[in-house]
Amino acid sequence: MSVDTLPSPEECNCFAVRAAARHVTQSYDQFLAPTGLRTTQFSILAKLKRKGPLTINALAEDMLMDRTTLGRNILPLERGGLIRVAPAASDRRAKDLRLTKAGEKRFLAALKRLKALNDGVVAAAGISPDDLLITLYEVPGENISFGRGLAQRAHISDTDPRAADLATTRRTLR
Repeated sequence: MSVDTLPSPEECNCFAVRAAARHVTQSYDQFLAPTGLRTTQFSILAKLKRKGPLTINALAEDMLMDRTTLGRNILPLERGGLIRVAPAASDRRAKDLRLTKAGEKRFLAALKRLKALNDGVVAAAGISPDDLLITLYEVPGENISFGRGLAQRAHISDTDPRAADLATTRRTLR
């Protein structure tokens, strides 16, 4: 196949989805800026609030992030006193991440701003919050679907953490 017949970056679905994701992330980062958090940092605090202390490896796996990338995002949270990093009780080689009182306070402030933004996004989309989340989580051609009906189609049980995360996200954003 010659270079002339290859699709341009603008015609590549993967490129378009990644560009859209970057644009949305930048918008959310700007909206959260007054709280001093970026979207990834907010997500880390949300996971720790929802699930309690987690090891770095468990959090990286849960967030579908590379451990090194997660480590870069944890440092400013630790320096800011929003999380505490300590040796895990079960394995001194592992590190537990814990949300601090200051971290919880910052998370709740950011959550209020994020809820307002999400309400606006849902209104602009013209569909229900559940339908919007399901649409955003559903990836065509992959079994990465999270709503109850979609979970059944994708063979994800109600006990799968991905299904539980969507339900928790829906409750949190309301």
